Amino acid sequence: MRIAVIGATGMVGSRIVTEAADRSHQVIAASRAAPHHTRREVTSKQADARSATDIDNVLDGVEAAVLTVRAVPGEEDAFVTITKVVLDASARAGIPVFVVGGAGPLHSPKEHDRLVVDSPAFVPKRWRSTAAASVTQLATCAEHTHQNWTYLSPPAVLEPGIRTGSYRQGTTTLLTDHVGRSHISAEDLAVAVIDELEAPGTEQHITIAHKCPSTYAL
Repeated sequence: MRIAVIGATGMVGSRIVTEAADRSHQVIAASRAAPHHTRREVTSKQADARSATDIDNVLDGVEAAVLTVRAVPGEEDAFVTITKVVLDASARAGIPVFVVGGAGPLHSPKEHDRLVVDSPAFVPKRWRSTAAASVTQLATCAEHTHQNWTYLSPPAVLEPGIRTGSYRQGTTTLLTDHVGRSHISAEDLAVAVIDELEAPGTEQHITIAHKCPSTYAL
């Protein structure tokens, strides 16, 4: 499969590029500052994700797009704009787009009528604006005319770790372990992204988490 990863230099994007290349997919690694890759499976492209022209160029000839950019505090509007630009370009290209978003739109595991964005237990006050941007991002996907998208909400904690190759998958409710932690490594999130691209499921909004605390070791 020929896959475009937009945001390829980020913590998540770089690991998705590696996971895809390790499975012999052809990868277009796109970012504002073009990453340098020596692997034959990876082609680097410099692109501004806010530019329709740049994203059209990135998606030319690919079979799927992955959007993995983070909402920057104070620049949440740009984050949503980028999502719309990529959805528009994916529609023109006629390809599916996989959006690695935020945990904000998920339902709280103990208060199902409350979203994670409104739960201080999972989203500290200082991160609420970025979590709220992910709620808007999912709504942007849901309202778009191009409906060939999948939105992945990560667990509450997502950071570098080890690749176990295993994870739990859910839909619209935050997954936690037996002690209430909600976490996964960026490496295993990348595994889940490529798994979904290789064998798409039927749900548009999904989430994942590690299976047990022992798998989360740095």
